[in-house]
Amino acid sequence: MSPEVTAFFDEATNTISYVVREPGGPACAIIDSVLDYDQAAGRTGTTGAERIAAHVTGQDLRVEWILETHVHADHLSAAPWLQERLGGRIGIGAHIREVQEVFGKVFNAGTEFARDGSQFDALFREQDRFAIGALGAQVLHTPGHTPACLTYVIGDAAFVGDTLFMPDFGTARCDFPGGSADALWDSIQKILSLPDETRIFVGHDYKAPGRETYAWESTVGAQKAANVHVGAGHTREDFVATRTARDATLGMPKLIVPSIQVNMRAGHMPEAEDNGTVYLKVPINRL
Repeated sequence: MSPEVTAFFDEATNTISYVVREPGGPACAIIDSVLDYDQAAGRTGTTGAERIAAHVTGQDLRVEWILETHVHADHLSAAPWLQERLGGRIGIGAHIREVQEVFGKVFNAGTEFARDGSQFDALFREQDRFAIGALGAQVLHTPGHTPACLTYVIGDAAFVGDTLFMPDFGTARCDFPGGSADALWDSIQKILSLPDETRIFVGHDYKAPGRETYAWESTVGAQKAANVHVGAGHTREDFVATRTARDATLGMPKLIVPSIQVNMRAGHMPEAEDNGTVYLKVPINRL
């Protein structure tokens, strides 16, 4: 089956969120939603999420799943806001527990922060299957960018999160805690073993040099032929060397501090303190 895919581009974070709809039916899933965040003011907003909600309600869709490909380091998730208004179950990879353990320590989250993934409604493992109405979906565990990264194969479409970018931009960084260029190579080979006609939907786009417009859809065949990091002619050794050298030049994402704290809690903020205000921590010299 070929799902109907509607993309929502968030220019502030270069993130693409998706509504994936069963063919001819009302069931849908939302993938990698974005909560607006003004870092200077510490203020959240829902303009982007409202666009998704308006599409869902305007098309009389039924949200069955709100899916995360991983714990994002560059934007806050709008999953709880969308769930409250539209329903659906929030899902992520079972290896979220590893991410929670690492960053629970980084942010000194305390014993009140559960590190068992219980903030999410579903924890997916390799080859798990689920449904979006009549539309079948399968889970691939694709670590490398983070230990908990998933690819959702839904009908003839694969939602790869930050594992792959458009062919002219390459692949995701692997220098976060638990990241691995070797693991990313293996994960990408798993994705590229899907049929060549499989549609690939990426989680971000930054417009590669010489390209004037944003893009987010390619195919397995196009990635195999032309991806500048892993396409034809590239070896594991070349990729690991290139990826590692490139990562050594990168600074931390500007929203990593708020994003990780919120996203490791399934998009929920930490508990308010005794004055009724929510606070996010900034760990000094830890990232």
